[in-house]
Amino acid sequence: MIIHLEAIVRPVMTNFIVSAFYHFARFDDPPSLREPLAAALSSHGLRGTVLLADEGVNGTLAGGQSGIDAAMDILRALPGCGALEHKRSTAAEMPFNRLKVRLKKEIVALGVPGIDPASEVGTYVDPADWNALIADPNTVVIDTRNDYEVGVGTFMGAVNPQTETFRDFPSWFKEHRAELEGKKVAMFCTGGIRCEKATSYLLHEGIDDVFHLKGGILKYLETIPESESRWQGDCFVFDDRVTVGHGLRQGEFVQCRACRRPLNKAARASPKYVPGVSCTYCAGERSDTQRRRYADRQHQVDLAEARGECHIGAVHHPVKRRSAGGEK
Repeated sequence: MIIHLEAIVRPVMTNFIVSAFYHFARFDDPPSLREPLAAALSSHGLRGTVLLADEGVNGTLAGGQSGIDAAMDILRALPGCGALEHKRSTAAEMPFNRLKVRLKKEIVALGVPGIDPASEVGTYVDPADWNALIADPNTVVIDTRNDYEVGVGTFMGAVNPQTETFRDFPSWFKEHRAELEGKKVAMFCTGGIRCEKATSYLLHEGIDDVFHLKGGILKYLETIPESESRWQGDCFVFDDRVTVGHGLRQGEFVQCRACRRPLNKAARASPKYVPGVSCTYCAGERSDTQRRRYADRQHQVDLAEARGECHIGAVHHPVKRRSAGGEK
């Protein structure tokens, strides 16, 4: 069940605060939380997506400073969420087109019953201590994000499991378990939620020396100077900024509106790239009928932008064939 609270014309603001958050907690009745939460967040002019499940809350919201401050108070009032933390960044334009509060089976879908990060997780590592841990030759560093995210940027020396969705991670682990036994295992993801749940899974499977980056890549990029960083590239984010870099500055990637893949300058220089219609990755994957439909949609988006409005076809979506929505 979804609540859609739409505002078509973008608010006039100089900068928007973007807040990414999650918290594992035990909600006895998530459906009873949905409507009051949606109404409270909407009253502060916020947009974005919030996921509720038995295991807690996960989401990203954008709005003004006072609205985001109010949102954190509202979220921390949820059962067991008093210690909820969030990562703040800014956007020149509103990166979302509506507010959605959704009910899910999991706030990040691993698909393995019995995993409970609220009761058992690996060791948190502050960004200031992360470089030393991953430089240790006895540490295996694992990027728990999906393959298209890893392609945009990752930590030096990190293992890419080449997963299409987080649900693929358990299968990858079973195939590579022997490579992890007797090692320190350090995992990371965008905002901390996937790697935190992955540490709970590995502990459940009997891997004991497990660590994860507190606050995820976003907190690392926010707090570690670029001169000291072991991060290479940009970090994919699940809104219309597409990527961010050091200092959480918006990156140079844009998103193909046909296949939703992130595109750098080189990809946009390809003759196969037609804004809103095709890119070098999907030009051979779509029919002429689909491309005509995409072109019509892009024309409507362009007209709406010329009027200072936001067309629904411009809304950010995760990469198709990937279960990326709401993941961090």
